Amino acid sequence: MNIRDLHDLHDDGEPPSADILAGEYVLGVLDAARRAEVERRIASDPGFGRLVTQWENRLAPMLESLGTEAVPAHLWPRIRTSLGWPSAATASPRLWQRTGFWQGMTALAAALALVAVFSRRDLEPAAPVSSPVAVTPSTPTAPAEPEQATKPVTPLLHDDGTPGWLASVDTTQGKVLMVPVPAPADAAGRAPELWLIPAGGAPRSLGLVSINRAHTVAVPDTLRDALVNGSVLAITLEPSTGAPQGIPTGPIIAKGDIANL
Repeated sequence: MNIRDLHDLHDDGEPPSADILAGEYVLGVLDAARRAEVERRIASDPGFGRLVTQWENRLAPMLESLGTEAVPAHLWPRIRTSLGWPSAATASPRLWQRTGFWQGMTALAAALALVAVFSRRDLEPAAPVSSPVAVTPSTPTAPAEPEQATKPVTPLLHDDGTPGWLASVDTTQGKVLMVPVPAPADAAGRAPELWLIPAGGAPRSLGLVSINRAHTVAVPDTLRDALVNGSVLAITLEPSTGAPQGIPTGPIIAKGDIANL
């Protein structure tokens, strides 16, 4: 798949779920038109409004740890105007309007939040309710771990220590959720390609990844055993059709060790 195809996908190619849309709204990454549409939905859909509130509650502890810093009184109105937002006098204050949100860790905090609460439950239709049937009592079994449990996160860092992507590894499903910190496209037209490198082994391609959209990468069955502590996830710049013959040819622009599995 060409990297340009990934830019228009949201995970499995479907429109964003209500929960993800609410998260994007709280994180402040929507454009003015989309934000206005979401605000109308908040006013008319109590269930969606509750999702927005839940996102605010999820992010609040992260923002509290950033602290605050005094800014000039004229700065916030100028930012609101440039973003096409209504004046502070007519809009209810939201979480992202606090000064801590605008500090240097914003991009990383936003990406971490998306990974931490990403749940497949919200992307799949609810199972139909069947009619009750008689069953024979049996010995209770221990409940299985919920599917929506938070998965470990591996940051893929640039050479200067800044994050390029965050990877949430699901060893059970054999998938890696890739959340990029949005960045400009490569000036030479090259595309980022994800590699899984087992300890002491050769790099194995997991395909091209997006630079501005969260999406899931399926890991081939033959490589799932390498999704363990000590393996490395790395990103290189390759031709737009992918590395020739499955061998990396471009520079490594981000990498991170898989840990805490």
